[in-house]
Amino acid sequence: MRTLLSRAAAVAAALALPLAVAAGPARAAAPLPVTYGPVPLVAGSFDPDHVAGANDFSCKPTTEHPRPVVLVHGLGATLGDNWATLAPLLQNNGFCVFGLTYGRQAGFPYVGGVQRMEDSSAELATFVDKVLAATGATKVDLLGHSEGTVMPRWYLSFRGGAAKVDKYVQLAPLWDGTNLAGIGDLLKVAQTFKFDPAVYSTFASVGCGSCPEFARGSDYLSKVNAAGPAVPGITYTEIATKYDELVSPYTSGFTTAPNVTNILLQDVCPTDYSEHLGVAYSPVAAQLVLNALDPARARKAPCTLVTPLGTPDPPQVGLAPAAAPATAARPARHRRAHRRTAHHRTAHHRRAQAHAKRVSRTSRRAAR
Repeated sequence: MRTLLSRAAAVAAALALPLAVAAGPARAAAPLPVTYGPVPLVAGSFDPDHVAGANDFSCKPTTEHPRPVVLVHGLGATLGDNWATLAPLLQNNGFCVFGLTYGRQAGFPYVGGVQRMEDSSAELATFVDKVLAATGATKVDLLGHSEGTVMPRWYLSFRGGAAKVDKYVQLAPLWDGTNLAGIGDLLKVAQTFKFDPAVYSTFASVGCGSCPEFARGSDYLSKVNAAGPAVPGITYTEIATKYDELVSPYTSGFTTAPNVTNILLQDVCPTDYSEHLGVAYSPVAAQLVLNALDPARARKAPCTLVTPLGTPDPPQVGLAPAAAPATAARPARHRRAHRRTAHHRTAHHRRAQAHAKRVSRTSRRAAR
C-alpha cells in the first residue's frame, strides 16, 4: 500500500512539473513597507545590526543600478535605526543595499559612531571591500547621514576609498563642522593656549572620541579639508535642512566644487520642517536621494507637510519607470532588401492566385 501511495505521489509530481514550468517564473517579492516617520527608527534601535532591505549579500547589481549602495549612519545611531525608511525604499527601487554599524564602544552595541573617525574609517574600508567582493561590482555609492557625511572623508582621502566610490549622497552634511553651543569657539581657544589635547582626551574619557572632531577647526577637519573637500571623480549631492539644530550654521553643510550639488530641503518644499534627525525619514529628502543615485529616472520631488513627528499624508516616492530600449534603425541597404523581398512575395502570391483561378476554370469546363 505504501509503495502504491509513493508511486502515486511521484506520478502526481511528474504531472505537476510541466504545469509549474508553463506557469512561468514566480512573482517578484512584494515591496517592503516604507514609513516616513520616527516609529520604525525607534523600533530599529533595538536591533542595531539589521534593517529591512539591507545586507542581502546574494544581491547582484543590475545594468540600471550597477553599483551597490552603502549606508553610513550618524553619531550615536546604528544601521537599524538610522535607515529604517531609506533602506527598504532603496531596495524597492531596485538597488542592492548594504550597511554597517561602526564606531561602537565595547559593551555598548546600541550606540555607534563614537570612536575616533580615523579608526571608524578602517571599519568602513573593510566593509566596502566585502560588498565589492560579494557583488562583483567595481565601485559603490555612499549614502551618509550626519557623521556618515564626515567620517567617510578619511576613508576617501587616506584609505584608498576614492577609487572605489562613484556617488556620495549626504544628508545633514558637515563640511566645515559645527559651532553648536560654541564648541568650535571653545576648541579654537584651546588650540590657542595649547591645551586642545585635553579637550580631546576629556571627550574620549566619557566615551565619545569622535565628538570633538565635529567642531569647526578640529584637527580632524583640518586634515580632511587640506586633502581636498570634494574628491575629484566622485559626484556629491548635499541635502541640508535649515532647521538643523546640530549643524550650526546649517550652511556648514554646503561646499562649492564642480562635482558638488547643494540642495536646501526647504527650497524644494517649504513645508518640510525636518530637523537633523528627521531628514533621514523625510519623503522629500528620500526622493532627492533616489534622484541623485539614478538621475536617468529622476522624478520631481513631492511637497507636503513634513514634521519631526512624521508625514501626515505621505506622497508617492520612487523612481520613474525605466525607458523602453530604443529599436535601432535598419541600415538603408537592409530596408531596400526588405522591400525587394516583400515585393517578390507579393508578386509570387499574385501568380499563385492567377494559377489557381485557371485551374478552377479548367476543372469546371471539364465537369460540363
